[in-house]
Amino acid sequence: MTIQKAAAIGGGVIGAGWVARLLLNGIDVSIYDPDPEASRKVDEVMKGARRAYKQMLPDGLPKEGKLTFARSIAEAVADADLVQESVPERLDLKHKVLAEIDAHAPANAIIGSSTSGIKPTDMQVAMKKHPERLVVGHPFNPVYLLPLVEVVGGEQTFPEAIEVAKEIYASIGMKPVVIRKEIEAFVGDRLLEAAWREALWLIKDGICTVEELDDIMRYGFGLRWAQMGMFQVYRVAGGEAGMRHFMAQFGPCLSWPWTKLMDVPEFNDELVELIAGQSDEQSGQWSIRELERIRDDNLVAIMEALSKQNKGKGWGAGEIHRDYTKRLAKLAAKKPISKAAAKAKAGKPVKKAAAKSKKKG
Repeated sequence: MTIQKAAAIGGGVIGAGWVARLLLNGIDVSIYDPDPEASRKVDEVMKGARRAYKQMLPDGLPKEGKLTFARSIAEAVADADLVQESVPERLDLKHKVLAEIDAHAPANAIIGSSTSGIKPTDMQVAMKKHPERLVVGHPFNPVYLLPLVEVVGGEQTFPEAIEVAKEIYASIGMKPVVIRKEIEAFVGDRLLEAAWREALWLIKDGICTVEELDDIMRYGFGLRWAQMGMFQVYRVAGGEAGMRHFMAQFGPCLSWPWTKLMDVPEFNDELVELIAGQSDEQSGQWSIRELERIRDDNLVAIMEALSKQNKGKGWGAGEIHRDYTKRLAKLAAKKPISKAAAKAKAGKPVKKAAAKSKKKG
């Protein structure tokens, strides 16, 4: 299913990334962010996103959606099919913002939260009208390029709302993965947190520098993870006997003291200066904007390389990338239809799903 209008509440790195992906899919976006610098920050992200998409679609991009800066949350969410909340990770702030969104958004709109760790059940308590349409839609940075979005429902979320959210996210080139059980930090950030904790110990204990650790990741297993993930890689490592042999061979290692994951180094100024100083040595010659461009160029190149694998069908993120760029190319070649016709065409599935949800509830 496709949507015609979205609302973004919060225009930081993640919120602006959502705005970029939506606009570059031809979807109108109304954004609310009280930060006086919000317009400039969103514009900077848009410049990077346009540059990346021009690499993916050298023959031309679809017509961009229209971006409007709203004066209030109520104004931003009016007539939106999707409302994506991306405010800072404070539960009290989430409650305040979601209550206002819920009070003013159309009843058939899906509300997605970009939270990276708060459970949707804990956020739904602030929604008095339609808590059943709230889902977590947790993306990864840069949102306009990385396809993954973790979709999580809370205790009050209708199954139909999850299905509609999946369809919406998929329609803008994303790979929605529904998390089966509601837990803090979901799956992606739990894995990242484990690696981050171990990395802090390795730096603190002087085992390696931040640059050496990054090199170990990007020249080694990071390349495997980018196209196979963890378990498929280990299945191959098991040889002809596959995963069972790998588990039998390396299972005993789990009892060895190879990790400090259950312990955390003291987070003090000394540790911050150690990490930050080494990071400056590693990357200080580039500005953050330059690093973003380097990152985006590399991501596009990796996904395009993967899109040519599997006899041209694409592999992993490359399969999503292949289908996404084809869809965008069709949109670029398509003549725009009137807003009224587009709205009538796009509005029906959301309303139908919402009505169906109410009957079941």
